[in-house]
Order: sequence, then C-alpha cells, then structure tokens
Amino acid sequence: MDKPVWVVESLCLERRRCEVRYTGGMHGEAGRFDHCLEGILRVLREHPEGLGEYELLRTLEERQAPGFSVVNLRDPMGLYQAHFILFHCLYRLQQRLARDAGECLSIHCLRIALSPAETRPGNGGGLEQAAPMRSYYLGLANLDEMDAVQVEALLSDFWRRFVEPDDRRRQALEVLGLEDPVDQQRIRKQYRRLAQRHHPDRGGDTVVLQRINEAMMVLSARR
Repeated sequence: MDKPVWVVESLCLERRRCEVRYTGGMHGEAGRFDHCLEGILRVLREHPEGLGEYELLRTLEERQAPGFSVVNLRDPMGLYQAHFILFHCLYRLQQRLARDAGECLSIHCLRIALSPAETRPGNGGGLEQAAPMRSYYLGLANLDEMDAVQVEALLSDFWRRFVEPDDRRRQALEVLGLEDPVDQQRIRKQYRRLAQRHHPDRGGDTVVLQRINEAMMVLSARR
C-alpha cells in the first residue's frame, strides 16, 4: 500500500498519539460520523480566528464531544483514527457549508477556520484546491483498511527521535525557548505566542511552526 496522503500533506498529524471511541460497523454508510459534525462546527464558530488540529482535538475531548471523548497519547492506531475521523468530518462540513450556508471552511492541520465564501484566500481550503485530500478523507475504506502495522511504520520515524521521556521533554521545551521548572500554563502561553508569530498566514515559516506543534504535543502527553 502506498504511503497515504495524510503523511505527505498534513505536517502535524504524525505528532501525537490519541485514541478515539466511535460506533458503527467497520464498513458503514457515508453518514457514519454525522453525529460528530455539530460538535465540531460549534467549536469552530466559537473560534473565528481558527484552531490548529491539536487544539481542536483537545477542545473536543474536553467537551466530551461525540466521537472524540477519549484521548490517549500512547496508541498509534488511535492517532490515525482520530486524525482521519476529524478530517473526514471537516470535509463533510466543508461541502455542507459551501452548499447550504455560503461559508468556506479552510482545512489544514495548522489552521482550521470558517470564513464567508467571498473572503476565502486564494490558497485556502476551498473545494477546488483540496480535491485529492478531500477524496482521501471522504473514502472510509482508508480508515477501515488501515491496520496497526501500517500505522506503526508511518509513525516510527518520528518517535525514534524521542527515546527517553525526560530527554523528550527537554528537547520539546528547548523548541519553545523554555526549561524546567515550568508549568503547563506557561507552556501553553508560550506555545500560543510562538504559533501566532510563526504562522504562514502571518509570514512565518511552516517548518518552524511544525516543530512548535511537535513540541507542544510532546509536552501535553500524560506522564
């Protein structure tokens, strides 16, 4: 099986491990995750500035939103499932909003945001630009037919860089310009500051922002 689009195109989806609970048969109908859509849309409307994938997943977990009530930073298969289900729902919402509400939903792991259709940036998440990604995530076989061995292979390169938990935390703090002792509140504040500074929409560097997101995911892992 070729390396799926999510590894090639989404810069931060390999960066955290999570587990998601969902119901329905493994090869159910296209509407299998329709019960998740309203919870996601509600969060996006509350954050007009947009959210990264990590922040959106965390918010959905905190609210016990349908489909995202469990987050566990240990399970690679759970990571793939959570990421895929979220992006499947986002592309379903993108289609629905463009058709029924005249809204644009820009979809990228670094920024997921709603905007009026007429203000959509030329390089945003419009339907015409995102066709290959949309096709991948709307195809539920790409969720159902991915097994643990394939997922582990996709993730192993990243996790080989972080062998020891203490060293993992130290390296992540260095990326954010911090060192222990430091609490989670300070870490989150610094993350938001750096993410805003280095966001590509503000002239920042995508690679730098990728490293910042990686670091935050490591520091948010439950120890």
